[in-house]
Amino acid sequence: MSRIVVVGDLMVDVVVRLSGPLAQASDAPAEIRFRGGGSAANTAAWLAEAGAEVALAARVGGDDRGRSAVDELRAAGVDTHVAVDPDHATGTCLVLIDSGGERTMAPDAGANDALTVPEDSLAGAAHLHVSGYALLREGSRTAARGAIDTALTEGISVSVDPSSSALLSADFLGWADGAGLLLPNASEAHALTGDSDPEAAARALTERFGEVVVTLGPGGALWTDGEEVLRAAAVSVDEVGDSTGAGDAFAAGFLAARVSGGSTAECLAAACKLAARAVTRPGARP
Repeated sequence: MSRIVVVGDLMVDVVVRLSGPLAQASDAPAEIRFRGGGSAANTAAWLAEAGAEVALAARVGGDDRGRSAVDELRAAGVDTHVAVDPDHATGTCLVLIDSGGERTMAPDAGANDALTVPEDSLAGAAHLHVSGYALLREGSRTAARGAIDTALTEGISVSVDPSSSALLSADFLGWADGAGLLLPNASEAHALTGDSDPEAAARALTERFGEVVVTLGPGGALWTDGEEVLRAAAVSVDEVGDSTGAGDAFAAGFLAARVSGGSTAECLAAACKLAARAVTRPGARP
């Protein structure tokens, strides 16, 4: 049994690639595209790309954007358990990409803020992965937390991606309690612990979570269970075109290798390889 269920946000990204700095109160030429987004949906798409059996529990509005988003995921091989919200539009995120490929996001949660998780979505699952946005938003927290509790009761392993350093507080540790694997980036690990050293922050987080993997951008990634520490180098790329979704791809690579029986070193290597693919192409999906 190797089915992975992902719970969380499904968005439509409005990706704005800037040709230079924003001109306050004036104009800044840009290339604008509409693409699939949402951390949970991105992770599910990358899991399918990695060959994993994957399902997504999410929520969209009853609009063309939502229908297209679900169709796109199904075409990618994701088993969708996506509810349609009669009162809210599909979530939308404005993604600003600077000349160095770094992204800044302004999300409107929309239907994501009323997330529900169908009772049968965890049936046959080997692993549950929860996007941190679903725990950070008050409207979706009960459903995301309920999915974690159900998984723990059923003996299903759980991982959580904290998702956004700007939104994190110490409360998040309680909301994610029970997860055996936490997947923050260095900024998120710092926000959760106050420790700016990624390894020290990761070790501190293992006091609550059995394993912690911290992504380090060009520095690769590190894994620890509080005793042993393993590091993996980033896969070299000629140019970072768009960092959107890199963390989601990393999580997908790690989890796909994990449920296939890979060693921790193999999981880290697979994760870094998939993240490298993500940053060399536009958008957050394969």
